[in-house]
Amino acid sequence: MKLKPEAGMATKLIHAGNPENSNGAVMPPIVLSTTFEREEDGLGYRNGYLYSRYDNPNRRTLETKLAILENGVESITFASGLAAAAAVFHSLKSDDHVILPNDIYYGVRNIIAKLYAGWNLQYSIVDMTKPAEVEAAVKANTKLIWIETPSNPRVKVTDIEAIVAIAKRHSCFTVADNTWATPYFTTPLDMGVDIVHHSTTKYLGGHSDILGGALIFANKDPRYAFIRDYQKIGGAVPSPFDCWLLCRSLATFAARLPINASNAMALAQYLTQHPAIEAVMYPGLVTDSQHEVAKKQMKNGFGGMLSILVKGGQTEAIRVCQRLEILKHATSLGGVESLIEHRKSVEGPDSLTPDNLLRISVGIEDTDDIIRDFDQALS
Repeated sequence: MKLKPEAGMATKLIHAGNPENSNGAVMPPIVLSTTFEREEDGLGYRNGYLYSRYDNPNRRTLETKLAILENGVESITFASGLAAAAAVFHSLKSDDHVILPNDIYYGVRNIIAKLYAGWNLQYSIVDMTKPAEVEAAVKANTKLIWIETPSNPRVKVTDIEAIVAIAKRHSCFTVADNTWATPYFTTPLDMGVDIVHHSTTKYLGGHSDILGGALIFANKDPRYAFIRDYQKIGGAVPSPFDCWLLCRSLATFAARLPINASNAMALAQYLTQHPAIEAVMYPGLVTDSQHEVAKKQMKNGFGGMLSILVKGGQTEAIRVCQRLEILKHATSLGGVESLIEHRKSVEGPDSLTPDNLLRISVGIEDTDDIIRDFDQALS
């Protein structure tokens, strides 16, 4: 189906990249075949498909949709968000230096600290809400500045354009983890970022039943070519069924995200007034320290994630989780269901997260039901 350039996000996510089906099926089928027949000349491959680790019709459809979603030129998908992140770090060389935010998702930091320890891949951790600290951390061997905004779990907002400007002055490339904001609220490539990273497990999947990751590129440069080879040769690729499921989830993406954000704003406003809550971290609140930056670079709202500090320390924070009825105390985020998690107990002894912090992924349940659940749990 040929879409007009002015077609909206929802239309593109439903129709873009879908292959033509000779049997007239409205929805693309799942192609589970691991191998594909050659052309009659014995040399070429029909539609370019050779082997499912290299490419697959469902993966190609998914990558087309993701590139369009983030206004990129190409997308490369992986079996998980961390596999996608590892592909970026694998494109670096020994003794290269990386700058990371001090509130980065702990799993990404562990890739460098543990898996690439033998490569002598160096890194510095800075408060990325302060661009001066980022600039001061740049070294002669700095190659990558990794942005995560909003951050996990303290919901810090980074001024993307300010960090991109620093990276360009020092000939670094930038990656923005857009998992929390999603392109519904923020489009980092439009602000000069080179690569956008996603755990597609989260909001793009939206139903807590798909594991996946993706990188979306502003340009088809040598780094893109290397990571495409890394995907094909390394083999950490999503299954055809997961690609099909993710495409189905993307069809409702533009309908789900406004509800996530609206519910999160209502809950944040309620919790700021509750005497049992020490602090609420949500960039949509005018009292939030990063509200102005968020308002500048986020559109359509401020996302569905917030974190709170509960008075009474870790014991009281966990007690709140235990008393909630609608919200489940579980890891992950971005689904249609609301989840809450005590992050410190997940991240381990090296975690910098406060003992009394609870991360909340606000779902699309009725707003009043979510607030009532917190009201009874905090009373």
